[in-house]
Amino acid sequence: MTTTALRTPGATAAPAPARPRRRRGRRQRPNWLAGILATIWLVLVAVPLYYLVTGSLRTRQDYLSTNPLVPPSDPTLENYRTVFEGGFLTYLLNTVVVTAATVAIVVALSVPAAYAVARNTGRLVQRGFSLMLVGLAIPAQAAIIPVYLMITQLRLYDTLLAIILPTAAFAMPVALLVMVSSLRDIPGELYEAQTLDGASPLRVLRHLVLPLARPAITTVAVLTSLTAWNGFLFPLVLTQSEETRVLTLGLWDFQGQFGTNVPGLLAAVTLSVIPIFVLYLIGRRYLLSGLTAGFGK
Repeated sequence: MTTTALRTPGATAAPAPARPRRRRGRRQRPNWLAGILATIWLVLVAVPLYYLVTGSLRTRQDYLSTNPLVPPSDPTLENYRTVFEGGFLTYLLNTVVVTAATVAIVVALSVPAAYAVARNTGRLVQRGFSLMLVGLAIPAQAAIIPVYLMITQLRLYDTLLAIILPTAAFAMPVALLVMVSSLRDIPGELYEAQTLDGASPLRVLRHLVLPLARPAITTVAVLTSLTAWNGFLFPLVLTQSEETRVLTLGLWDFQGQFGTNVPGLLAAVTLSVIPIFVLYLIGRRYLLSGLTAGFGK
C-alpha cells in the first residue's frame, strides 16, 4: 500500500532546492615565460656540455680548423689515451679516496650530533649548535694558515689525510644544519613511543632516526661529495708530491702539459666530471626533500 502526502488547502508547495551550478573547469593558461626561461637555461647548460664532449673527440688539427659546435667529422679516442698515460688514474683514485673518507666522517659525526641537538633542548647543546653554525660564515681561505700550521705540527703534510680532515671540518656546518632540520620534522610521538617500549637512545637512533632521515643523509652525502671532489685550496697548499695529487690539481697539471692541445684537456675534464655526475643522478631524488626539511614549520 502506497501513501501520498496530503496538501492542506491554501498551502503552497515548497520550492524545489536549486541545483548547484556546475563550475566549468577552467583551462590553465600555459606559462610561456617560464617555458622560455627554462629553454634558455637548458641551452646554457647543454651547450657547454656538448662542446666539452665533442671537443674531446677531435684531433688538434680538427679543433683549430673547424667550428667547435659542429660535430667532429672523424671522432677519435686518442685524447683519452693520452690522458690515461699522463697519470689520470692515480689522480682519480686519490680523489675517490678523499671523497669517500670525507663523506664517511661527515655522515658519521653529523647524524648523532644532529640527533642530540634535535632531542635535547638544553641551553648548552643549543649554544653549541649555534656556535657550530658560525662555521658557515668562515671561508676556508681565511683559515688556511692555521690549518697549514696544524697539519704540519701533526706531521700530516703531503698526505691524503691532510686533505680529508680540513675538508670534513668545513663541510660539517652545512651537514649539521641539514640533518637537524630533517630530524626536527620527525613527530615527537614516535620518539615517545620508542621510549615507552624501553628503547635506548642508541636503538632509537638505529631503528627510527636512520630510516626516516635517509633523504637528509643522502643530501649530506651528495653535498659533501661535491665539496670534496671539487676541492682545490687544501690539495694545493697541503700536498706537494705527485703521489698525493687529486683531480683538481691534475687538471691544472694537464693545463700546462696540454697547453696547445685543447682536446686533450677537454678529455681530462670530461673524465673527471662523469663520476660526480653519476652520483648526482643517483641522489637527486632526495636532494629537494633533504634541503627543504624543516621549512614547513
